[in-house]
Amino acid sequence: MGVRLRSRDQTVKFGMALEKFSSSEESTHEQIQGENNDYCFFDSRGIVHKEFVPPGQTVNHTFYKDLLERLRKRVQRVRTDIAHDWVLHHDNAPAHTALSVREFPAKKNIPVLPHPPYSPDLALCDFYLFPKLKLKLKGHHFGKIENIQQTVTDDLNTLTDNDFRYCYDQWKKRWNRCVTSQGSYFEGDNL
Repeated sequence: MGVRLRSRDQTVKFGMALEKFSSSEESTHEQIQGENNDYCFFDSRGIVHKEFVPPGQTVNHTFYKDLLERLRKRVQRVRTDIAHDWVLHHDNAPAHTALSVREFPAKKNIPVLPHPPYSPDLALCDFYLFPKLKLKLKGHHFGKIENIQQTVTDDLNTLTDNDFRYCYDQWKKRWNRCVTSQGSYFEGDNL
């Protein structure tokens, strides 16, 4: 899942991503139950908001809308310079496209940048953050969910401002390639 924020005047001041981390295989169903999920909102300057989904919590449109409200309030507290001037970009996951979720940003005056269909290469974490975290987590047995959560938190805290800027530079290249192709299929990472 990807989310990006930018200023309304279309100059990229700032970007944000929401990504779902899971300790088990990601489900393709609308609702994901019984997994350890971490939602991490970040921008080109670093992590803005992160929270773990309680065990057994269903991740659906209701949960996601509540999560967006917590994000909105967090942005107001920690990114005051863009608190009233950001654009949301998230993918087309069912929880993101539900009517109540689409209405929420509209009511809060948060524009949403549409995510092109069949464009997983635009998900910031899929091409950048997940590989970094997976390298550190691979081959370890954590025993308890709390150990996974602590390790993920520690690893996220090691990322630098340059890491996040690089991630967004790559996202912009991928976005431009996607827009330039006008929906045509292409393969490869020749950015």
